[in-house]
Amino acid sequence: MLKELHLRKVGPSETLDVRFKPRLNLITGDNGLGKSFLLDIAWWSLTRRWPRDLNKDLVSGYIVRPFSAKDGSIEFVVEGKAKKEIRYKSVFSAQDEAWVGKSGRPHNPGLVLYAMADGGFAVWDPARNYWKKVGNVDVQDRVPAYVFSPSDVWDGLHSAEKGQLCNGLIQDWAGWQKENGQAFQLLCNVLERLSPSPEELLRPGPLERMSLDDVRDIPTLMGPLGKPIRILHASSGVRRIVALAYLMVWSWQEHQKAAQLLEEDTAQQIVFLIDEIEAHLHPRWQRTIVRTLLEVAGVLGQAAKVQLLVATHSPLVMASMEPHFADELDGWFDLDLVRNKLGEGNVELTERHFTRLGDASKWLVSEAFDLEAARSQEAEAALAEATDIMNLLGTNVQVSDERIARAEKLLGSALSDTDIFWSRWNIALEKQ
Repeated sequence: MLKELHLRKVGPSETLDVRFKPRLNLITGDNGLGKSFLLDIAWWSLTRRWPRDLNKDLVSGYIVRPFSAKDGSIEFVVEGKAKKEIRYKSVFSAQDEAWVGKSGRPHNPGLVLYAMADGGFAVWDPARNYWKKVGNVDVQDRVPAYVFSPSDVWDGLHSAEKGQLCNGLIQDWAGWQKENGQAFQLLCNVLERLSPSPEELLRPGPLERMSLDDVRDIPTLMGPLGKPIRILHASSGVRRIVALAYLMVWSWQEHQKAAQLLEEDTAQQIVFLIDEIEAHLHPRWQRTIVRTLLEVAGVLGQAAKVQLLVATHSPLVMASMEPHFADELDGWFDLDLVRNKLGEGNVELTERHFTRLGDASKWLVSEAFDLEAARSQEAEAALAEATDIMNLLGTNVQVSDERIARAEKLLGSALSDTDIFWSRWNIALEKQ
């Protein structure tokens, strides 16, 4: 589990301090303020590896550099396998172009999964990626982590040194389905739980071929009309969820097998980092995805503690957690651009109190998204002008007929005929 993160002169902020909650951590903020950056730092803190260092096909996950090697630092606190909190501080070596700190065997944070916004994925498995002991000496000769580009998720992950690391979704799914064993049953269970609704279940169909020249057996999902749809033809949202389901099952299955070979217990902690969790998903799906991911992670490791770090732009994701959010277990962290009197900007991270607003549109105008109105820009401007006029009328200040006419024209072009604002506007004009 990641307990704390303290950054000095790294990224978009001079200083950034976070104390994460043990179950769910929601991260909001405008584009460019550091949500993905924060998840990359969290992944590095847990695994000590930058994703792109392990897979050059990624277009994200690059090493982070400080403002200056003299001042920058990354400090974090992790709860390790022994339930003991470990504090670690790293500084940047300009000569080595790397973050350096205390040498030796790092902590064991449990199973770590990272779903990136572009469809890439990363896995750190304590049974397969942790340093091994040879006698009394710690040796780091295992694969550092499994980092997938979007195409690797589907077609397999290969290492020039270690060979085939993962068969990929298409081949593994087909193989599991033919065996009809524990892995396939778990995949079916996870897909069902991640489905958007009971009426739209993700159910595997028969394996099919794509063409005469493609000898692969392609998995399918049963469509709404009862006909199978090849997953390569599925929508972006379905492909996103299917990839999440597959990699969660693959990670846990391989972890169990590795732990059995090593005669060790399976991980007691699972940390799941998810960037833009709502990407490609219909609003109906956005309302359920966080809750179901918590459930699924718990199903994989029934005795394991599960921690989620989730970056989102979606008011529906925020609204969906209102019945489930618990202050002692969950946190909401908001990134904002704050300017001083000279106009200089700095990004600040604030842990905000999670309040039940009852309506997704209210989240749009909350501190999470900072909009003035849950409407179009044109409607927002028209309402601002009309409200200003009504306030003036309320103080018996005369407003010209021309200004009122312009405001009414703007309202007419931006609002529907049945908008509730019309009644307020008409009452104000009648008083005038």
